Amino acid sequence: MSDSEKAAGKAKARGAGKTGPGRFTGAGPLLLVWSGQAVSLVGSAVLRFAFIIEVWSTGEQATAVTALSLCALLPQALFSPFAGAIIDRIRKRSALQIADAGGLLTVGLLALVHFFGGGLEPWQVYPATVLLGISAAFQLPALTAAVPLLVRKDQLGRANGLLAGARSAAGICGPALGGVMVAVSGIGAVLVIDLVSYAFALIGIRVVRMKGDKVPVGAGAPRTRIIAEAVEGLRYVFRQPSLRDMTVNFCTVNLVMVFGFAVIQPMVLIKDGNGALAAVNSAIGVGGVVGGLLMAAWGGPRNRGRGMMLGIVGMCLSAQIGMALVGGVVAWCAAILVGALLMTLVNSSMQAIVQTKVDPQWQGRVFGAVMFLSQISVPLATAVSGPLADGVFEPQAADGTGVFVLLGPLFGDDPGSGMAGMLFLAGVAGLAVALWGLASRSIRDIDVLLPDIDDEDEQQADDGTDGRGGEKDDAVRA
Repeated sequence: MSDSEKAAGKAKARGAGKTGPGRFTGAGPLLLVWSGQAVSLVGSAVLRFAFIIEVWSTGEQATAVTALSLCALLPQALFSPFAGAIIDRIRKRSALQIADAGGLLTVGLLALVHFFGGGLEPWQVYPATVLLGISAAFQLPALTAAVPLLVRKDQLGRANGLLAGARSAAGICGPALGGVMVAVSGIGAVLVIDLVSYAFALIGIRVVRMKGDKVPVGAGAPRTRIIAEAVEGLRYVFRQPSLRDMTVNFCTVNLVMVFGFAVIQPMVLIKDGNGALAAVNSAIGVGGVVGGLLMAAWGGPRNRGRGMMLGIVGMCLSAQIGMALVGGVVAWCAAILVGALLMTLVNSSMQAIVQTKVDPQWQGRVFGAVMFLSQISVPLATAVSGPLADGVFEPQAADGTGVFVLLGPLFGDDPGSGMAGMLFLAGVAGLAVALWGLASRSIRDIDVLLPDIDDEDEQQADDGTDGRGGEKDDAVRA
């Protein structure tokens, strides 16, 4: 057979069974998982909003709200590499069940304390949030690694957008339903709703069948420790310059942007109250849903690296700089809606890059490593933003001192003005970091510089290597 005939045969094999990138077909299993996760996410969003109101009612301090966020974010970031290593050892469906079962048990314990222990105390919200953060450390890597088992490669962008839209839809329903439930029925009804939602998600996972979901090769052989496998995921990322640079950029972006995002909720609460916060949170959900639907219909930008960086530029201009400068619920909702839409496009594109560039046997560890490296800055920014808002920026705004000698004419001296200044400064810093990423060829052209895993497989067949400079068996054993 000639070389041209071989090439034609390979192309035909790769295209077999496809109906074209314009049609989102064969998504039944994905929609089954999606429906269960969507219901679970709504229940969790209701509970999360109830938790915010619970801790805010103890003293109306930004520190209390940001501390609650820290309890969710820090465990999720720290446990992600270990969760990824575990996910690569087991079936993806089992990993998803672990995540939802962990949430079910945590909320179940809270319900027992509330109904049979004399009611919840505000301090009990914090350890419960830590446990839910640990469960979330399993959920995103497991779900993202499972998506390639549910849809074709050319539909990954659409599938990621659909799942991101489900998370955002929870942001619409959660605050609105949470506000009503807390006012009318108290937190007990919220706990029951979340329990039912977790049970529904578990049923969806149990029913679905994921093509190719099996215990990884060598699972019965002696294995290295979980810590060593988690470290291997980190090393994999750093062996790939484009993955490394993209992850470092995301880490820096999160550090500066979350410094501002963390004070949005207390800023809105102190300026306009609970109703305004519910509206702003709902706008975040609307933006995410629109972004998810856009991704599901479009599939994302052809150049995903450039598209991600331009999306971050837009987020900084709208959801941070724009939101800091405008006033009133309507303007806040418009600014944050655009930012949430762009965030969905950015995250969906990043997930599709890892799904297409990383061997499936490594995806759990790599997703865990990327989450750890890109999000480890989030708890740091969250931890310092609350105390800085209460102890530095708000007093400076009220007195017209410090940085508000310059920013005072923009933001005034009313309560919440200091946090608006923080949001503005975070947007300016995030814009600079995004432009740095856009100027970096390793990030901007990641689709070209880092081959798809299918292309690597063909290279392995030709030269007997694992596509990373080693023998095939080494990758499987590691």
